[in-house]
Amino acid sequence: MIENRADVLERLRRELRAHFFERDQVIDGMLCALLSSSHVLIVGPPGTGKSELAHELCRRVTGASYFQWLLTRFTTPEELFGPVSLKALEEDRYTRVTDGKLPRAHIAFLDEVFKASSAILNTLLSVMNERRFHGGERAESVPLLSLVGAANELPEEDELLALYDRFLLRFDVDYLREDYLFLRMLALEPPAERTTLSLEELARLQARVRRVRMPESVQRDMLELRNLLNSKGVIASDRRYRQSIELIKAHAVLNGRDLCTSEDLRILEHVLWNEPNERAEVEEALRSLAFGLEDEAQRLLFQAREIAEMAHAAPHGLDSPIQAEALAKLHDLSRRIDGLVRDCEARGRTGDLVLNCREEVRGLVHELLDEGAEADDGEQTRTH
Repeated sequence: MIENRADVLERLRRELRAHFFERDQVIDGMLCALLSSSHVLIVGPPGTGKSELAHELCRRVTGASYFQWLLTRFTTPEELFGPVSLKALEEDRYTRVTDGKLPRAHIAFLDEVFKASSAILNTLLSVMNERRFHGGERAESVPLLSLVGAANELPEEDELLALYDRFLLRFDVDYLREDYLFLRMLALEPPAERTTLSLEELARLQARVRRVRMPESVQRDMLELRNLLNSKGVIASDRRYRQSIELIKAHAVLNGRDLCTSEDLRILEHVLWNEPNERAEVEEALRSLAFGLEDEAQRLLFQAREIAEMAHAAPHGLDSPIQAEALAKLHDLSRRIDGLVRDCEARGRTGDLVLNCREEVRGLVHELLDEGAEADDGEQTRTH
């Protein structure tokens, strides 16, 4: 299991959820983004706590630098990346003074991110994707852990699609729906204390993420999920699936595990859609994947019930051809459900419903055996 203060993630998670209502999935996503060095897009109206959540997350990482900016169509590169150094120009060198700007940030929040101009776009893409800043004679590495972008709506211009694709996690948010949570929000006080991680501790957790194992069974589930979504016309690139591996591993670490299970694929609900109307398809595919074994177990159980019902109506006795055939089919169904139980275990699922189906099928087998034995005993008594 994950150790060395990994439990701090759970405390941090609880504290954020206690302060930001109806944002559980966004909080989990942003924590996973930190652990996997991914970027997050939050789409929603103004005043839904997008920037506050990003800033609060940065406060939880001691030693981390935070940068926040509202983009407009008039935003200049100097506002994000720093002014050109006049002193360097005097020496015939071109470089920017980046202190306090995006190239020096560990966590950044860009509001109205899709209002980035073409003058900003290429540099921003390089910072996000390569963690490199081209602001002078040579490219420099940047310490960026995660960039959180916010927008009121998704981009429609082709030139912004590359920027949109850089956000591995995508969330829709809205104003609070529940009245009681709205009342709690009105009475909310600033947190009395904050659980924090140092940059060094975060780096160690990121190293643990890279060491998390992903079993072949989880990879097969990802393939099944991809095929399901492709059949519905929801297409994500191979690169996006590949990039999601670290995110899935981060979800395992967030939940205190050093082995991925199929439960960790839930994070893909916020990764694999491109248009908002595709999100429901992704949710449905994940539900289908999660309950596929259970559905198959129930289907086999229904078959077993039908076979047992026909056998009960037929002449009894272990020598009865109908009973013998029914028992053979029930044994075969029981073995197939045994295989589903093993699949559940391999995929890290509890599989209670599958276990219950197996027990009922085994019970049907014992009932037929008992009926046959009783019928044989009765026949022997009449014969004697």
